[in-house]
Amino acid sequence: EITLIISVIYFSLTLICGVAYWLVGMNLFDSIAHSMTTIATGGFSTYSDSIGHFKNPKIETVSIIFIILGSLPFIAYIKFLRGEKKIFFKDSQIKGLFYILIISILLMVVYLMFENKRYDLLENLRISTFNVASILSGTGYVTTDFSTWGKFPLIFFLFLMFIGGCAGSTTCGIKIFRFQILGRFLINQIKKLVYPHGVFSIKYNNEKISNSFIYSVITFVLLYFFIFFILAALLSINGLDFITSISGAASAISNVGPGLGDIIGPDGNFSTLPDFSKLSLSLGM
Repeated sequence: EITLIISVIYFSLTLICGVAYWLVGMNLFDSIAHSMTTIATGGFSTYSDSIGHFKNPKIETVSIIFIILGSLPFIAYIKFLRGEKKIFFKDSQIKGLFYILIISILLMVVYLMFENKRYDLLENLRISTFNVASILSGTGYVTTDFSTWGKFPLIFFLFLMFIGGCAGSTTCGIKIFRFQILGRFLINQIKKLVYPHGVFSIKYNNEKISNSFIYSVITFVLLYFFIFFILAALLSINGLDFITSISGAASAISNVGPGLGDIIGPDGNFSTLPDFSKLSLSLGM
């Protein structure tokens, strides 16, 4: 029953997204194609320039809204429909997603106001919001070549690639709840160092978390980064530069789409990579 409800919600969001795209300027084919890759946070576009091809702020706004909707856990939609009207404000994971989005967007806006003087505040806000939402969720849509913004966005977007959206959504990455569990675990360990005889439990969404679950999260994250470093090493052995190797590995294992740098960045693609690198990235995905 839950699977059926989630499927209905998913296709309903896709349909609404397609209609919204069509209303703000996309033709019928593009609106259908992009709606399916927006809610799925898959990011595949019918144009090499991705969403940037349209040069339409309204289309970008629709993308932002539905990327975020696709980044939320679908079980939250079910709870909302069943009467939990405050679920989007109570769930720790959803709150974490919005905190990360807001802080990341503000950081990029402040940075671009000093480094990207071609645009005014509202344009920088729109550009920052779109690219942060796209990279964080793993959608991989782009509107501009952010590799030309300087070094900070490259490192910052690399960090966002690993986070991803909410568990139970269509997003990629490690997922926010795992970072939240790890954070609570670290705080708990510090408390135990300060108060050796204290007894502390870890709770998430007001429920106690078992040690076995915490260990499974730690194992997942360690294995995730272990595979990432192996992939990055394989790419570097094949002669790729540091940024391409690191971002390519992160993009593959996190299923983001574009990498960073001149070769596989927003204005590039993976077609020029050596065959061994393509096989390594395929294995990573």
